[in-house]
Amino acid sequence: MPVVPPQHNRLTPWEYDRALYKRRNEIERLFRRLKGFRRIFSRFEKLDVMFVAFIHFALIIEGLR
Repeated sequence: MPVVPPQHNRLTPWEYDRALYKRRNEIERLFRRLKGFRRIFSRFEKLDVMFVAFIHFALIIEGLR
C-alpha cells in the first residue's frame, strides 16, 4: 500500500492514505531529533540494556519539550 503521494505530473496517480503519510512524517522527524543525541547514533553503550535505557531517556526528554 503506497504511503507517499504521487508527483503532480504523474499520468496515473495512485491513492494514498493522507493520515498515514502525516504520521510517517512525524516518526521521521522524531528519528531526526533522536539523532541529535550523540550517544544514540554513535552507540557508545556496550550493553544493549544501557542502549535501550538511553533511548527511553531521550524519548522522555523529547516528550517533555
